[in-house]
Amino acid sequence: MTLYPLFTDQELLIKLRDGDRLAFDALYEKHWDKVYGQAFKKLHDPDLAKDITQDVFIYLWTHRESNYIDNLQAYLFSSVRNNVFKALKKDERFLPISDLVLEAKAYYPGADADLLQKEFFKSYDLLIQAMPAAQQNIYRMRYHEDLSTSEIAEKLNISRKTVQNQLTRAVTLLRASLLSIAFLMSQGQ
Repeated sequence: MTLYPLFTDQELLIKLRDGDRLAFDALYEKHWDKVYGQAFKKLHDPDLAKDITQDVFIYLWTHRESNYIDNLQAYLFSSVRNNVFKALKKDERFLPISDLVLEAKAYYPGADADLLQKEFFKSYDLLIQAMPAAQQNIYRMRYHEDLSTSEIAEKLNISRKTVQNQLTRAVTLLRASLLSIAFLMSQGQ
């Protein structure tokens, strides 16, 4: 049971900045399940998800004096996402762009969030529709139907390497385009 049950995240963050270990414990207890859940949802690996969760909270503690966090949930989401990216890059796996799109609203808190999210989704859909038909089909099978590259290759009667190449091209294009769109949207706020 936490010593600060009625404190807001912002109040706990102020105490954390001053080195209050009990405030850290309260934040840890309050948010551990959410952080772990996000990591596990992306990785489907309980041990790696626990490691990432620990890394997020260790970083929060070790950088407590220099971190000025306005929105703790967005901060934790970003930290999980960045750590998952690192783990996937190390493992040479991709994070589905569709997961990034579905979680985009975390970056747009405020009155315009719904409008910005709709515009972001519209851009995402348009980018997929602009892909060559074969690449679009492979992308949808992988990230919308959650088929493995081997399953896609078997269904389409093509090599797994061809599937991987098409996915790499699609993800690279989407990632660059969506990052640009997200940046432009954030500048308009």
